[in-house]
Amino acid sequence: MIVVEVRDLVKDYNSLRAVDKISFEIRKGECFGFLGPNGAGKTTVIKILYGFFPPTEGEVKIFGMDIKRDAAKIKRKIGVMPQDENLDFELSVIENLLVYARFFDIPVKKARDSAKNLLSFVGLEGKEDVNVRTLSGGMKRSLLLVRALINDPELVILDEPTVGLDPHLRKDVWDKLMELKRKGKTLLLTTHYMEEAERLCDRVAMMDEGKIVELDFTDVLLKRYGGNLEDVYLKLTGKRLKS
Repeated sequence: MIVVEVRDLVKDYNSLRAVDKISFEIRKGECFGFLGPNGAGKTTVIKILYGFFPPTEGEVKIFGMDIKRDAAKIKRKIGVMPQDENLDFELSVIENLLVYARFFDIPVKKARDSAKNLLSFVGLEGKEDVNVRTLSGGMKRSLLLVRALINDPELVILDEPTVGLDPHLRKDVWDKLMELKRKGKTLLLTTHYMEEAERLCDRVAMMDEGKIVELDFTDVLLKRYGGNLEDVYLKLTGKRLKS
């Protein structure tokens, strides 16, 4: 089953072409990754997918629905973990989740029960009443993941999910994402960490200057070009991922 179908997608900002006629599909139950340095167009693509930006040209369908006509219906079936820590720092952990759950018309008791289960899932049990401002960076990233899951989405979109985390915490997040995948969730992530993409992604789209320069199964890319994904990207673009 195809969850996301994108054809000839273009996004222009005045004279800047941020996304340049790309096409791809994401299948149910897979982890699909956009790999590339900052400014490659990865975040712009996913913001179009969850309805934050309108496409300039092209066709975007999610769960068979057109993003231009059915954005509200699509948003109810997806969860988004942004790169920015856009939590409400005046509220507690549980209040952040309950307020967000209202957007999906989730009853308070059900939202509270789901929130407690998810907080336990990411190791934040006992933090329900703590003010978000006092959380560590890793805890804030974990809370963003919980918030993305509060509506039990079929598609989870993660923009640089481990940015700013130390290697130990990064691996903790990877374990949680792999568990979500085992539970049948479809994952879409952007990253510039090669190890993250190699560990998590079934397929990878490598982006440079708004274009997809290569798209295939991760293991196929490694066999085709040799080395790791950093080496693959360097061979394709002459650039390093860590920029």
